[in-house]
Amino acid sequence: MGDASREILQRARQHVPEWSPAQVHEALAQREKGQDDQSIVLVDVREKHEWNEGHIPGALHVPRGFLELQIEEKVPDKSKTVVLYCAGGVRSLMAGATLQQMGYENVISMAGGFGQWKGSGLNYVLPRTLNEEQTKRYSRHLLIPEVGEAGQLKLLDSKVLLIGAGGLGSPAAYYLAAAGVGTIGIIDADVVDETNLQRQILHNTERIGQYKAESAQKTLKALNPDINVVTYIERLDETNVRRLVAEYDVILDGTDNFPTRYMLNDAAIIENKPVVHGSVFRFEGQLTVFKPHEGPCYRCLYPSPPPPELAPSCAEAGVLGVLPGTIGLLQATETIKLLLGLGEPLVGRLMTYDALSAEVNELKLYRDPQCPACGENAHPEDLPTYADVCALTG
Repeated sequence: MGDASREILQRARQHVPEWSPAQVHEALAQREKGQDDQSIVLVDVREKHEWNEGHIPGALHVPRGFLELQIEEKVPDKSKTVVLYCAGGVRSLMAGATLQQMGYENVISMAGGFGQWKGSGLNYVLPRTLNEEQTKRYSRHLLIPEVGEAGQLKLLDSKVLLIGAGGLGSPAAYYLAAAGVGTIGIIDADVVDETNLQRQILHNTERIGQYKAESAQKTLKALNPDINVVTYIERLDETNVRRLVAEYDVILDGTDNFPTRYMLNDAAIIENKPVVHGSVFRFEGQLTVFKPHEGPCYRCLYPSPPPPELAPSCAEAGVLGVLPGTIGLLQATETIKLLLGLGEPLVGRLMTYDALSAEVNELKLYRDPQCPACGENAHPEDLPTYADVCALTG
C-alpha cells in the first residue's frame, strides 16, 4: 500500500466507526429478535467470486466498484445504520467514507472483515450459483438488476403448467423454455396435423401424427437442455385438474373451449394458483391474469357460457396465424412477471389486441362479491363446468 493509500485509509478510519464481528453479530441478533428498530442493513462490498465463497446471512451484495451506482437503490433510506464488510476490513472502510459523502448518516465498518467473522466461528452461508454454462446462456438476464442471478435461479426453480401445446401454448412455451423456467408441464392429448402448422410453431411437418405434448417436448429440450419438460398425454378433466394445478406455480391457459376454462378456474381458486389466460379469434386477441383473492376470476367475467352457436372454435372461425404468437408471447411475459414478482401483472385488467388496426386497449375488471367461485360465499368445488357446451367443429 502506497503512502497516498495509507493516508486515505487513515482518514477513513478517523471518520468511519468500526465494530468487531462479535458486535455486528449481536446487533443482527437483536434485530432478529425484534428488540431494536430493525434499522440495521448489512452490506457486503466484496467481489462476486468472494461472495460466492460464502457470506453473512441476510447481507446485501453491492460490490465496491458499483457502490456509488447501486447503493441508493438497495438502501434508499439514508438514516438507516449501514454496516459494511469486506474480506479484511480495508475496502469496507473506504466504502464507508464514500457513503458518508453520499449523505448516509450512520455508517459502520466491520473490523477484520469476513475473514475474522469466519475465523470466529460465526455462521455464514454458501450461496447457490449458476454454473459456467448457465451464466453464458442467461447472461442477458444477469445484466438486468431486477432479474440478476437470484432471479434466474428463481426461474430455474419455477414450475409452469401449459394447458395445451397449440397456438397459444407454442410461443409461450418456446420463450419460457428459452428464459430458463426450470419445469414446464404440458397437458395435451391431441396429435399434430397439417392444419396446426400455420400457427403452432412447436411442431413441424415430420411430426404430423405424433402427440403434440411429445412434439413440444422434443422442440423445447433441443432449445434448452437445461430445463425439464413433463408431458401429460391426457385430457384435463375433473379427475386430474386439481392434482396437476397443485403441482405448479403458474398455470398458462391455452385452451379454446368453455368447459375446460371453467374447470381450470375453479381448481386454480381452490389451490390458490394464478392463471394467465389468453384467447384468440380471427384478428382479435385477449389477455388477462386471474389471481385468486386479488382480482376477479373467469366466472366473474362469464357467469355462464354462451350458446354453442356463439362459441365457434378456430377450426370454424379461423385465426390469423401470427395472432396466437402475439398473445402467447404476452402470456409468457405475464408468467415471468408472476414468477419473479416484477411489475404490474394484468390482474383485474383485460388487454385486447386488434391485429388489423394495431390497437391495444385495456378494460378494468371487477371482482363479483356474489361470484359462486370466488365471492364471499363461494363454493368452487361444487360448480358445474358446462361440459355440454362445446365449440362447434368445422
